[in-house]
Amino acid sequence: MTSPRRLLRQALCGLAAVGLLVAGTAGPASAADPAPTPPPPLPRVEPGDLATAPYMGWSSFSMQVYSGDGRWIDADQLIAQSDAMHTKLQRFGYDRINVDAGWNDGFDEFGRPKPSTSLYPDGLQAVIDHVHDNGQKFGLYFIPGIGPEVYEADLPVWNAPGCTTGDIVKQPLTKADYWGIGWALDFDDPCTTKYIDSIGALLGDWGVDFVKFDSVTPGSGIGDLSLDARRDVAAWSDALHSRDIWFELSWALDPRYADYWREKADGWRLDWDVECYCENEALTTWPNIARLFPKAEQWWRYTGPGGFGDLDSLNVGNGRMDGLTQDERRTATSLWAISAAPMYTGNDLTQLDAFGLGLLTNEEVIAINQAAIPARPVSTAGKRQVWYSLQDDGSYVVGLFNLGSTDADVTASWADLGLGDGRHRVRDVWAKKNLGSFTDGFTAADVPPHGVRLLRVTPAGAAASTVNDDAIQVGYGGDWARNGNEEVAATSQDLAVTVVPDGEEPPAPGDTGKRVAELNDDASEISYSGSWSHSTGRGLGDHEDDVHWTEKDGDAFELTFRGTGVSYVTERDESQGEVAVYLDGELVDTVDASLPAGTPRESQAVVWSTTDLENGEHTLRMEKKNGRFMLLDRVDVEQENLITPNAIVVPDERAEATSVELGRDPGELTAIRHGGAVLRQGTDWTTDGQSVVLSAEYLTALPAGDTALTFAFRGDGGDDVHAARGEAWTDLTFTGTGVTWIAPTAPDQGPVHVYVDGVLKQTVDTSTSARRTQQELFSVSGLKRGAHRIVVVNGSDAPVRSDGFRFTR
Repeated sequence: MTSPRRLLRQALCGLAAVGLLVAGTAGPASAADPAPTPPPPLPRVEPGDLATAPYMGWSSFSMQVYSGDGRWIDADQLIAQSDAMHTKLQRFGYDRINVDAGWNDGFDEFGRPKPSTSLYPDGLQAVIDHVHDNGQKFGLYFIPGIGPEVYEADLPVWNAPGCTTGDIVKQPLTKADYWGIGWALDFDDPCTTKYIDSIGALLGDWGVDFVKFDSVTPGSGIGDLSLDARRDVAAWSDALHSRDIWFELSWALDPRYADYWREKADGWRLDWDVECYCENEALTTWPNIARLFPKAEQWWRYTGPGGFGDLDSLNVGNGRMDGLTQDERRTATSLWAISAAPMYTGNDLTQLDAFGLGLLTNEEVIAINQAAIPARPVSTAGKRQVWYSLQDDGSYVVGLFNLGSTDADVTASWADLGLGDGRHRVRDVWAKKNLGSFTDGFTAADVPPHGVRLLRVTPAGAAASTVNDDAIQVGYGGDWARNGNEEVAATSQDLAVTVVPDGEEPPAPGDTGKRVAELNDDASEISYSGSWSHSTGRGLGDHEDDVHWTEKDGDAFELTFRGTGVSYVTERDESQGEVAVYLDGELVDTVDASLPAGTPRESQAVVWSTTDLENGEHTLRMEKKNGRFMLLDRVDVEQENLITPNAIVVPDERAEATSVELGRDPGELTAIRHGGAVLRQGTDWTTDGQSVVLSAEYLTALPAGDTALTFAFRGDGGDDVHAARGEAWTDLTFTGTGVTWIAPTAPDQGPVHVYVDGVLKQTVDTSTSARRTQQELFSVSGLKRGAHRIVVVNGSDAPVRSDGFRFTR
């Protein structure tokens, strides 16, 4: 079920060899160069894939929780919801009735679940038939493993002679799910997959169209592989997809296994339940919506046609029952829409209010969702966030979110979206109103607390758009991977300059070859899963006088960082316990933050640390194992030192020109700043090989004391890159008049061939003496306005890297 145009497309294509230029950075194809037909574009989804767009519908679980009655899902309720959907929502695309836990009672002669006769006195089939007669699809709920009573009954497996339910359970007996309801299955026994397939056959006979598979691990609060349902997922995937049944995984799936979930399923829950468990008071609360923003950022690259990230029930239709203000209801709907998340509501469809009905049936918002192009944030560092996606028609969807508690202006800069100069037309999607044309960007004034402005931006006629390498429009053929320490990040580093008055002793230099960034526990880069709390002002010596803490085993925090080392800084105390340490998806250690009873508390303690990592992107995950509390005070990240030395001392008069060596190619240095002032190249500083020389005149003019000069370095666009070796290609189909291929160059790279509209236009040598980012390696203009396709094909066994494209309308 993998989408071949998304991340890690693995469609190896047989590419005919093409002639290479042996010298020069670029040149036209010579007469001797053969010009084979470039590979055709890959579809976004494989033939027969169910997940072409996010599904739309209704799920019962929110009302089961709200009512306090898991048996709320009786025949009358399901028929009422189906009829209400048919009347109010179906013409807008809502067409699924999904029934959550509690629908079954007992098992048949083959150990397969039977519907409850008390909930469905006329049989569940009558309900399914009613839903189908309304033109809708029907879904049911399952979990991994097998019930103890089915195991003990030792029943024959349907259509599998010699197989019984007593033989397919893993020994020794092991729980299969988060709650310990059932036993884990033995997938080394072929009878096990036959049993799962027998359930798939039963569901096919009933006419079931959808399965929610809950308590999937790694995920569901368990990430240490003590529970691992991946083989369950694989077996269910085969049993359901062979019968065209949508397969949805739940809950809080572990992103370390995103590629696996995407391969096996049509959708997967990103976080914990959206319900607040406020019986007869509310379906959800604002904090349960707000916590989804960092989850959407974490997952957006993995979602899209072929499999969709699931934000859970969109409970915005019942007014006061929702537990949200009108602004919060609109914000939630906007987030679901721009994230290409399945739009299914958990509301009582018989009680939709006018405002909620308007939210759920806004056709422009639904169109954004069904375009299936997930949005990405410019940044999630603050409470005013801009999310955007480039659409296939060349327009942009832009969400301006105010997650703060007071009215605020929220501004989208066109440059941040990759949109070039011009006066671009802006439309307010919720208001269905054109707002005019704007240069540089758009500011939504006085966005209310927890509010949003949702925009459609149509670029001016000749505007250019930069399409990053991980955009859904960029296709890949071959064995490509994103990043994998192939990327170079844009960064900056301070040079500490201490100006010493005459007669004063210069300070000790310290370690001028090491660079450590301290990330406080509230840093936006750190994501928390579970029920964490934030405490401030404890007065116990915490870094910045605050900590995050949890009491629940299985809760974790995660940080993706770039660097060469990392340290976990917390407190040590008798109330602490063991913490599992995962680095880049592998369990590497378990550390104990506890102290013997009566021992004084230790604040800002480095409980775990590692160095000498390969410089690049890494992910640290720390998971609570035991003890009363787990705390996070800060994370220290050791980063590549790009300035050596990174601290200098100069006299306040008659300073001499001073050199510092750069860790990157000098061409990657974009500016040196002192506060808001930019130093003048050629006057305040010059380059000499790998060194920057600060002029004597500039240093002499600095005031006595400490000054920080910030060296800014360019990186790959979006701090990411795609890379492949051997037979590989990347492409973009666009509507416009010109296109540019943007990529890094490096010593290990070789020639590539660039085709436009099937014609070999140029062979480019991408090898340079040093790694250089965002190089414009091929460009063409003056094309007839219309649809065109550029294809970049690796021309050797050397690596090829790509950073994306820029096209002009």
